[in-house]
Amino acid sequence: MGGARGWEGRTPGCRPRRRHGERGERSVVPRPVVVGVDGSPSALAAVVAAAQEARMREARLHVVHAFIWPAMHVPPGGSPLGPPAGGVQESVGQLLAEAVERALATAPEVVVDHAVVAGEAVTALEAESRTAQLMVVGHRGSGGFAGLLLGSTSVHLAAHSHCPVMVVRDRPTKDGPVLVAVDGTPHSRGAIAFAFDEASMLGTDLVALHVWGTWSDHGDTRPVDLLDLVGDVENLQAHEERLLDEALSGHREEHPGVTVHARVVRGRTRPTLIEASRGAQLMVVGARGRGGFTGLLLGSVSQVVLHHAHCPVTVVRPGQR
Repeated sequence: MGGARGWEGRTPGCRPRRRHGERGERSVVPRPVVVGVDGSPSALAAVVAAAQEARMREARLHVVHAFIWPAMHVPPGGSPLGPPAGGVQESVGQLLAEAVERALATAPEVVVDHAVVAGEAVTALEAESRTAQLMVVGHRGSGGFAGLLLGSTSVHLAAHSHCPVMVVRDRPTKDGPVLVAVDGTPHSRGAIAFAFDEASMLGTDLVALHVWGTWSDHGDTRPVDLLDLVGDVENLQAHEERLLDEALSGHREEHPGVTVHARVVRGRTRPTLIEASRGAQLMVVGARGRGGFTGLLLGSVSQVVLHHAHCPVTVVRPGQR
């Protein structure tokens, strides 16, 4: 953790419902949905998405702002020579108030609390993820460089968070299905489970997309499908279709109300997923896939869709749901 907590608060609302077991055992309060805010438009879009997730999950929403005090000794209440409301504490308070107001306007029945955490944003939010069921952040923060598609905080959390991380674009759509990338490896199992849950809560369809093929792509040259040199493409296609069906088995039974569209596409993984994201309201991917380097926490495909997808992206690491 990057330091101690600072100002904290709680906004009244309906209490999160307690979930009871089948045999009447002790009730359990759902873990919170956590959203990181910094005052940027991207962060406010993340607040809206986080409030909707908290409502669907019957959980409270925890709004977090990570803050590092300036190196110079600036009083939190502002300089005696400056305006009475010009201090750092007042600015942070306004930032949090705007985020809480946006959350309650989106989901007034959700309990919203907030806190200022002293430390680096990536360190503070990673620590918050230990007790969260979902972490939501904007794709760019207020300190992002012009032209940078994705902030460093988003990338770090996707690789290191202890719970699934949703990265939200400025204008997420409310239409379309949930899209999940399936590669047939254990790394995508958590993503598949998360995507089925999300589609069920949203009341929308699920598109399970499996892209396969062995491609050689060097610079500006035209990519070559090496399978053309191998042959027996039809049998390989049938094998990939079975692989997708096996990956989805069990989840269909658990979510009978979710309409599933299983798609097997022979092509290049990254551009195919990016194009498919145009019609989705959410894409779900595993942190790593086929061909990932040992020890690499975030695969190249996951990084590319985080940068270029046309909808919010949730990254689910192995063992998470």
